Amino acid sequence: MVTKNQIKLIKSLQQKKYRKQHQLFLAEGVKVIQELVNSNLKLQQLFCTEAIDVAVDPAVVVRITESELEKMTALNTANNCLALFEIPQPDQSAIEGLVVVLDEVRDPGNMGTIIRLCDWFGIRHLVCSPQTVDVYNPKVIQATMGSITRVSVVYQELEHFLEQAAAQPIFGTFMDGDSIYKQDLPASGIIVMGNEANGISQSVEALVNKRIAIPRFGDLQQTESLNVAMATAIVLSEFSRNK
Repeated sequence: MVTKNQIKLIKSLQQKKYRKQHQLFLAEGVKVIQELVNSNLKLQQLFCTEAIDVAVDPAVVVRITESELEKMTALNTANNCLALFEIPQPDQSAIEGLVVVLDEVRDPGNMGTIIRLCDWFGIRHLVCSPQTVDVYNPKVIQATMGSITRVSVVYQELEHFLEQAAAQPIFGTFMDGDSIYKQDLPASGIIVMGNEANGISQSVEALVNKRIAIPRFGDLQQTESLNVAMATAIVLSEFSRNK
């Protein structure tokens, strides 16, 4: 049985300040929950409306009704299960190889998709500005479809991070950059992707030493820009080509 206080806690975790306060985040759906359970993340509680095929300690499983789940879900349409996981300590491993940097990416769907793309293309490290959407936002977790367990996501001031990495090639995506299809792209370095509306901020742009662009091929040349997740997919595909 789920209590009113539990429902109140779970609803509060849709807000970043309460996730930080309780050091907990939500995950919904069998596939996502199974991926998280299979990782080193610690499951605190699993709420489900029916028996599901997820190998967990029965002591943490709570059976609930569909109406109770409706009160708890962060989704427009509730799934059949919801889980609480503890937020892990930040990854302290060295940031190396090909690294993706997000400069104020705000949309949870874009963030989750970019994490999946990093997982797909073998990118282990994602560095985000403090203004980028929280990786433990329920919509981000849902959009990652479990890839969050295989990509290290850290938040820090980008200017400091990039200044420390100034000896490496730092690629930034701009409308007036050089065509990515004509570049000799390295196996390691930094790729900066900017905000959905404003692109890369001026302070970060000043630290970019390789300006690249995805050229438009349409006859009318009127498309203003690409969605940041779509652009990330194209960029990572090109960087991976040399591998």
